[in-house]
Amino acid sequence: MPGFAPPVADERTALTAYLAHQRRALRVTAYGLTEEQARVAPSASELSIGGLIKHAARCETFWTGLILREPSDAQRSEDESDADEFTLAPDETLAGALAAHAAAAERTDAAIAGIPDLGRAVPVPQGLPWFPAEVREWSVRWVLLHLIEETARHGGHADVIRESIDGATLYPLLATAERWPDPWFQPWSPRA
Repeated sequence: MPGFAPPVADERTALTAYLAHQRRALRVTAYGLTEEQARVAPSASELSIGGLIKHAARCETFWTGLILREPSDAQRSEDESDADEFTLAPDETLAGALAAHAAAAERTDAAIAGIPDLGRAVPVPQGLPWFPAEVREWSVRWVLLHLIEETARHGGHADVIRESIDGATLYPLLATAERWPDPWFQPWSPRA
C-alpha cells in the first residue's frame, strides 16, 4: 500500500525506508500550493510549509555532514533567528526548498549506503547548548533515528498547517500526487 513504508528485511533497510517515508509525507504537504500558501503561517507559531521543508533540508544536511565528518559551522549567525530557520526568505521559493530537501535526502542516502557499520561513531559537536556536554559521540544508527524523528515531527506540523490552509490531509494528497489507483477515499483537488 503506497501510504506506508514498504516491508523491510533488515535494520538498514528499515531505517532508510522509514526516513524516506517521512520525507515523502513532509514533501506532499506542499503539493498544489502556491508560493503565497507555502509561506502562510496560520497557527500560533511562525511555521509555514515552505519553512518547514527548508528547515528539514538544513537539518538533514547538518547531520549528514556530521556522519561524513565534514567541517561545519553549527552555530547560527548572530542576525539569524529561529524565524529565519523556519520561514522562506523573500529570495527563496518553495521549489528551491523542495530541491534543497531532495538534494539533502540524496546525499544522506548515498552517505548511508557507503557506511558498512551503522554503529560507527559520529562525533557530537561540543560547546553548543542543544547538545549534551557529556556525550562525545553518537552512532550513525542514532543519527538516522533522529532524522526520522525530526522529519516526522515537522511533517506533523506541516499536516496541521496544510489542513488549516485548504483542508487537505495526507492520504488524499498522496493519492492525488502519486496517482493512486482506486483510492478508498476522495483524492484531493483544489478548492474552487
